[in-house]
Amino acid sequence: MKWKVGDTTITKLEEIVYPEFSDVIPAATPDVVKKVKWLFPHFVTPEGHLSLSIHSLIVDTPGATLIVDTCIGNERDRNPFEVMHMLSTSYMEDMIAAGYHPDGVDYVLCTHLHLDHVGWNTKKVGDKWVPTFPNASYLMGKKDLDFWGKASPNAEEDFMKIQAKVFEDSLQPILDAGLAKPVDGATQVCDGVRLIPTPGHSPGHVSVIIESAGESAMITGDFIHHPIQFNDPGLVSPFDVDNEMAVATRRRIFGEYADTPTLIIGTHFAGPTAGKLVRDGDAYRLDV
Repeated sequence: MKWKVGDTTITKLEEIVYPEFSDVIPAATPDVVKKVKWLFPHFVTPEGHLSLSIHSLIVDTPGATLIVDTCIGNERDRNPFEVMHMLSTSYMEDMIAAGYHPDGVDYVLCTHLHLDHVGWNTKKVGDKWVPTFPNASYLMGKKDLDFWGKASPNAEEDFMKIQAKVFEDSLQPILDAGLAKPVDGATQVCDGVRLIPTPGHSPGHVSVIIESAGESAMITGDFIHHPIQFNDPGLVSPFDVDNEMAVATRRRIFGEYADTPTLIIGTHFAGPTAGKLVRDGDAYRLDV
C-alpha cells in the first residue's frame, strides 16, 4: 500500500495484523462499536471487535529515506505477552522486495518506545543485537528514553518487565552504537519531514508531519490507536501513561486537522489505514 504526498512516497510495510485486538480500548465493546457504522467493514470485524495492524511506514522523500516505527521484530522474548512473543515474519524480506535496503535508510523515527514500535531497530547477529539500519540516525523522544530507561525486569507490572527487555534488545544497542538522536518536542528531521509533540500515550510521544509540493500527511503514532477514537476521543487505552493528557492531545489534534487536506495515516489502523479527517456532527470520522 502506497500514498503520494507531493514528491514524497509513503509505503506501508506490514508486519502482522490482529483481526481482534479489543484489549487496546476496553470500553469499545461490540455494542459501542456497532453504533459507529462507518467503522465497518474496514476497521472492525463483523461482530464488532477492533482490528489492529502492526506496520512501519517508509517515507521516501527526494532527499532522504526514513522509516517510521519498526514494529515488533523477530526472535524477541516478550513473555508473557504471547501475541508478540518470538515472532517469525517476513518483514525484512518484504522491505527489500519493496525496494528499500536497510543500509539505505537515513533516519529511523520512533514515535515512542513501546515494544511494537522499536523491534526492528535491531537484528540478531549470533547472540548479539546490532542496529538493523547501520547508516541511520535513530530519532527518539528524550522523555521516552528517560522514562523507559527506568523500566526494571523486577517491576511488578508485566508491561514494565517487557519494556525492560525491549530497552535491552532494541534500544540499548542503538545507544551503544552512537546512532541515537534524542529529540524533545517539535523537531525538523529533514526537508519536508518534521515531528510534532503528541504526548499522553507516552511522555515523549511524537507524530510525523510530511509536507511536499503543497500536500501534507500525518503519521499518527499511538496518540490514537483505532479510528473509533475519532468518534469518541475520550475512549482511553490501558497502554497510555497519562489518559487525561492523551484525551487532550486527541481533541487538540482533531480540532486542528479536521476538514483539512492533510492525509491521516494511522500507525495501527487496519484496512485502508489512511484517510481524511472530517467533522461528523459533534464528533469526527475518517473518510476513506
